[in-house]
Amino acid sequence: MSGRVSIDHPELREFWTERHLCTLTTLRADGSPHVVAVGATLDPATGLARVISSSTSAHVRHVRAGQARVAICQVEGPRWATVEGLAVVRDDPESVAEAVERYAARYRTPRPNPARVAIEITVTKILGSSRFTS
Repeated sequence: MSGRVSIDHPELREFWTERHLCTLTTLRADGSPHVVAVGATLDPATGLARVISSSTSAHVRHVRAGQARVAICQVEGPRWATVEGLAVVRDDPESVAEAVERYAARYRTPRPNPARVAIEITVTKILGSSRFTS
């Protein structure tokens, strides 16, 4: 049965190192969901998820406008996990560099983007498939 998952679950941690695209859901000002495909990373040691993006993207604007509640979902066959949390946009060089390094380790080195920012999500809840709840 699917349900709440511990960030320390070994199979969940492994799942978040495999190369899978995710969806990031942010909320528009009217409360409706905005869903985009992203690459995301999960750092169980700090309880943070990260997404790199351009400072001009809609999801970055939503977070900056105060819509901090977000969700990242990853699916591969019968396995799925949704990470929920509170997001902030980081534009300082150290935070962006760390997010890029983590992204590159999971996916590939991203193309240069002088407008790059990092969306940093403090994880508040993880839901997942039965594989991660046992």
